[in-house]
Amino acid sequence: MKRWLYPLLAAASLLLSGCASVIESNVTSFHAWSPDYNQRAYAFAPAKEQENDLQYQNYAGLIRQELQFLGFTEARDQKAAQLQVSFSYGMNTEQVVVSRPAFDPYFYGPGWGRFGAFGPRPFGFYGPYGPFYDPFWDGGPMQSTSYPVFLRRLQIGISQASDGKKLFDVVVDSEGQRAGLTAAMPAMVRAAFEDFPGPSGVARHIRIKVDKNGQPEN
Repeated sequence: MKRWLYPLLAAASLLLSGCASVIESNVTSFHAWSPDYNQRAYAFAPAKEQENDLQYQNYAGLIRQELQFLGFTEARDQKAAQLQVSFSYGMNTEQVVVSRPAFDPYFYGPGWGRFGAFGPRPFGFYGPYGPFYDPFWDGGPMQSTSYPVFLRRLQIGISQASDGKKLFDVVVDSEGQRAGLTAAMPAMVRAAFEDFPGPSGVARHIRIKVDKNGQPEN
């Protein structure tokens, strides 16, 4: 990531943290979807390492809610399913460094009379360089601050149970300063199925409003 973008990201993160009711995601889906697929029963197909995993089961519940809302029916078992649903997830943490001036040249403010509240000013109010001098043009002293950014990803795939042909695949990428993967997952799952199946091969930026418990608003 370009160093000059960090201050912009920091400002955007502050705005979002002040409005904690929105989680933003970048969503890209690819599909060969037909409307009649919505009438087919599905079953989850966890990978071996996901079996008996409580985190996986929690996220499967979120996906189940969205599929039910879209009219899908869950099969009683995998043998009865016509569609298989698989998903994976993960998160990385990146430290973002923001650099800014180590001091504020305007801190000293206006003085009181010739000697002012902050001592004498032999060169007048603006000092020896005049009113248009900017100490940062010449690279004044800077200080750096770092903070973590959570990089979250969710991938969901729907395939035909009979031959494994992939029918729908979506990737949701979301980042933020405040919420980890578990807190952001309800909004990320909602974003994955926004306008399902959505345009194929088109990246979309989706904002999901959430309530105080982190659940998407209807």
